Amino acid sequence: MASVKVYSTQTCPYCKMVKQFLTENGIVFEDIDVSVNQAEAQEMVKRSGQMGVPVLDIDGQMVVGFDKGRIKQLLGL
Repeated sequence: MASVKVYSTQTCPYCKMVKQFLTENGIVFEDIDVSVNQAEAQEMVKRSGQMGVPVLDIDGQMVVGFDKGRIKQLLGL
């Protein structure tokens, strides 16, 4: 099973969409709220080069935004 982290905020509509997509496909993920976790927010920016959310870390591969095709590819869906 893939290791999945979702860097998100509570107010981001695309974050909600990506989490719903993962849940509907039975993918277990760690949800990291970067609005309250500054260390993880810095890690997200360092690894992805992006300050906006959502950002996903799927087995070490960074996906910026709700790129459904790339997410499905990395998860083998």
